[in-house]
Amino acid sequence: MTNKEFERTKPTSSTSSVLAPNNERIVVTGIGVVLPNTLSAGQFWDNISGGTSQVGRLTRFDGAQAGLPVHAAAEITGFDHRPFLPELTDAHAAKYSREILITMSAVAEARRDASLAAGDLDPRRLGIVMSSSRGPFSWWRDVLTGADPAAFGDKGAMFRGLPGCPASLSAIYNGAQGLVTTVSNACVGGHQAIQLAARELRSGAADAMLVGGHEFPIVPEVAACYRAMGHGVLSSEREDPSRAVRPYSACREGFALGEGSVVLCLERESVAKARGARIYSEILSAVSLNEAAHPTTMDLTGKVTASVIEDALADAGRSADEVDYFCAHGTATRYNDIAESRALRALYPQRTVGKLPPLSSNKPIYGHTFGLAGIINVAATSLMIHHQTIAPTINFTAPDPECDHDHVFEGARKAELGLAVSMSFAFGSQTAVVALGAPS
Repeated sequence: MTNKEFERTKPTSSTSSVLAPNNERIVVTGIGVVLPNTLSAGQFWDNISGGTSQVGRLTRFDGAQAGLPVHAAAEITGFDHRPFLPELTDAHAAKYSREILITMSAVAEARRDASLAAGDLDPRRLGIVMSSSRGPFSWWRDVLTGADPAAFGDKGAMFRGLPGCPASLSAIYNGAQGLVTTVSNACVGGHQAIQLAARELRSGAADAMLVGGHEFPIVPEVAACYRAMGHGVLSSEREDPSRAVRPYSACREGFALGEGSVVLCLERESVAKARGARIYSEILSAVSLNEAAHPTTMDLTGKVTASVIEDALADAGRSADEVDYFCAHGTATRYNDIAESRALRALYPQRTVGKLPPLSSNKPIYGHTFGLAGIINVAATSLMIHHQTIAPTINFTAPDPECDHDHVFEGARKAELGLAVSMSFAFGSQTAVVALGAPS
């Protein structure tokens, strides 16, 4: 869609002076997905609920040549943006990077999935918030190493080198004139993007927000950074890449790198219902905390994370006893796994292990996507609520004794999901959670 086309369909009356009531509900009406072998919310659900891993053999670089024992990654191959972005000319697309085109496609797909057409909203009340941990790292890597000597040779270089361009160019394509920005805060960035978007909606500054993440970390330099942290951070699985990521298992080796973009369409409930939109879930609250403690290790007592969850639930007017499911960060690293398990025990001090709410991780399906990970979690949780089914943690073997609680590993589990919590942790002493509920 061009700017002129959007102007022609813009509503004639503006609602920009209408503030949302403080208790306005925020709902998820659209999910756009561009992940390995996954180009729709339906395919995404089939993969996470069916336990079909998209982690395969690493082809993006030669681990042995780079001196890295890394053999698995979740890679996007053969992607064509044109079905998603039919109004984008080839001349403009040639100026954009692969990262930009994939992210723009996920934004467009979220809007299509939400049935949010041009003319449905005042463009000044539609915004975009993105999260990315490293931005266009692979492009800068090619430039600085000389792998792409022509990278600075055209005007498109200005687009390809800026971390905020996927959001900005998506806003131009979609005619979004509200808040457009990009958060960069490692693995909690996705949850914080949702938090920022929810504030825009609840304040009455926007009617809808397209909130997502994009991450493309499959380069040797990123792999080397995590390998330098020692054994058990980045998986070295060679025989069966699909089993590279094994959260909470005694035999875990760490995570695999993943890439792609996922975008959610969030709306004020009154706006969504007025246009007859399908609603996947409700965003009840989003809370983040900087522990101001260790820069690379989250709180290992579990008490701090439990307090953040309690804060999020209190904001939503709910309690821990009402939580039906936890969507874990689940990186298959020792500290992350035991921190999450201890958080559940701290949150439910009176419960035995067998009485803790079920928990699962989608990282064995799509790998670790850092700034995108929180968005994937909320998309997955929204679909679990929609289908009233918990997606499993695949590759689970004998549990780490410190992580022995209700893991959903036997396959998709039917459940009554009225309240769920998504967790994320990040370098920089960061913790963030999002509480989601079933739509009313």
